[in-house]
Amino acid sequence: MAGAEDTPMSLPMQVEVAFSPGPRQIDRVRVTLAAGASAAQALAASGLVARHAELVGAEGLAFGIGGRLVAPDTPMQPGDRLDICRPLKVDPKEARRQRYRAQGEGGRRRVSGSRSR
Repeated sequence: MAGAEDTPMSLPMQVEVAFSPGPRQIDRVRVTLAAGASAAQALAASGLVARHAELVGAEGLAFGIGGRLVAPDTPMQPGDRLDICRPLKVDPKEARRQRYRAQGEGGRRRVSGSRSR
């Protein structure tokens, strides 16, 4: 018969922690944590803070699990992927406006459907 220490809540769990330091770069780490560990504990166990100086004391970092923002004290579940999100440098709408202005009048073309007749 299994002892109390073999319950699912006491077994270790594996989660993945991911951080993108720049475009098309992803640093992923699989870590084993105690059941009930928080998102902040998963980040600490991953070693990503030691590898990426921008994470040290960074304000504005956000945590996400399954595409949803979560608080740092949110308990992780086995198999979760924790995404560490950097703060935006530029508002996406403003960046789009800047690209549009940079193209100039000659570079703007309206693209229609690709029907061939």
